[in-house]
Amino acid sequence: MSNNLPLKQIFAMGGGGFSMEPKNFLLDKYILGLVDKQKPRVCFVPTASGDSDHYIVEFYSTFGKLSCTPSHLSLFNPPATDLKAFVLEQNIIYVGGGSPKNLIALWREWELDKILREAWEKGIILCGLSAGSMCWFEAGISAYAPGSLNNPVKCLGFLKGSHCPHYDREPERRLAYHRLLSEELLDDGYAADDGVGLYFVGDRLEKIVSSRPNAKAYRVEKIGETVKETPLQATYLGNLFKD
Repeated sequence: MSNNLPLKQIFAMGGGGFSMEPKNFLLDKYILGLVDKQKPRVCFVPTASGDSDHYIVEFYSTFGKLSCTPSHLSLFNPPATDLKAFVLEQNIIYVGGGSPKNLIALWREWELDKILREAWEKGIILCGLSAGSMCWFEAGISAYAPGSLNNPVKCLGFLKGSHCPHYDREPERRLAYHRLLSEELLDDGYAADDGVGLYFVGDRLEKIVSSRPNAKAYRVEKIGETVKETPLQATYLGNLFKD
């Protein structure tokens, strides 16, 4: 068996990163460290926020200070006529938060979902927080719009199962996740507190890291008539990186 096949990598954050922790670069540094290059090319995709100008400025303000070559992809103002070529020249695709439903709809309209799958299969790292975390799974739970906690969001399905971000910050989301699992409207999955990143290689959860000392991830499953929540310990990145 060849050892030269590219790794399919996804780093899904329950919350955190530059937009939620502007003075804490631990998760963002970890993402850059997944690429064996001094200055990896990292592209921010703010589709879920409606390509918010403020969000894009925040991205450049942070990543301009880090060892990388930053860019962004706006579907309202595309950076290139050939989106596929633009995406496939990146090392990291970093997806922001917002509305996962709008994100999925726009990506499919532009066929960006197909391009991102090809990028993933070629070894380009896919990552993001909140909507940008949920989108890689089969489905998830969003609190972006009124009533949205009652309706699971169908996502891309690169990773099996469901995902719930912001697990510690939004108790109502946690309750809704359990309810939707118990009603079998969502499959078993992973939840993540703010500041927690789930690092997948292929479909295997390889590592859990955090930018906050006590933040955790959880495996959440329906077993019989109950929903079981199993805490998964995260490695605190503050012991690895010194700002």
